[in-house]
Amino acid sequence: MNAEATPTAERGSGSGSERGSTSRPATDAEPDAPLDEPPSIDAGPPIAGYVVADVTPNFGRDIGHIKDIAVHPDVQGRGIGRQLLRAALARLRFRGASVVKLEVREGNDRARSLYGDQGFAPLRRVSRYYADGEDAIVMVLDLEDWTPP
Repeated sequence: MNAEATPTAERGSGSGSERGSTSRPATDAEPDAPLDEPPSIDAGPPIAGYVVADVTPNFGRDIGHIKDIAVHPDVQGRGIGRQLLRAALARLRFRGASVVKLEVREGNDRARSLYGDQGFAPLRRVSRYYADGEDAIVMVLDLEDWTPP
């Protein structure tokens, strides 16, 4: 599989499997792509994964927030989540974020390991954060210490 990080553009009002991708890659070399075009990995229909993130101004130390990152179960374990995370971090840094936070399910060891590999550290636990009652771990990364691969 030759997966490439690309911003998606919705074509019609269908589900994620009916979305197409533009031809402009969302790579570390192009961190100025707008955050309103979240990067996704296109491995052919349907969309293999996506990430949603934003930047909030905070008195000179803007905060990036990775709100959602997901990879279709059929293509997990192929490095797609890692590509999405790195593309999002590069864009967040370009947009002025100096620190990035995210929430992850306490029991999602695979995701916690991925985030740890990129330099995220656990900050605190939020009890019963998810609708099913599972706790969240808030993790943070200082982008000044992050080096893209």
